[in-house]
Amino acid sequence: MKIVKVPGEESHHIMLYALSTCVWCQKTKKLLNDLGVAYDYVDVDRFSGEARKEAVEKLKACNPRSSFPTVVIDNVTCINGYKVDEIREALGK
Repeated sequence: MKIVKVPGEESHHIMLYALSTCVWCQKTKKLLNDLGVAYDYVDVDRFSGEARKEAVEKLKACNPRSSFPTVVIDNVTCINGYKVDEIREALGK
């Protein structure tokens, strides 16, 4: 599974599980970019086979429904959906 790293302020570890065709996922990426934070992401729909299985298992660990987008902050906070206020609050932005 190839994780894409986006540079920025590294005050938190942020992992975004997304779909390449999802408007809400694109908006979440834009929000994180606008906030200037570093984050990692995977577009789960771009994987197949074992890589896709691995991505889905990691996603299900914090979001059993496997909905997109899912933002995991510091391996503790899991935010499902495009929730600007929750993301900002969790990041202190």
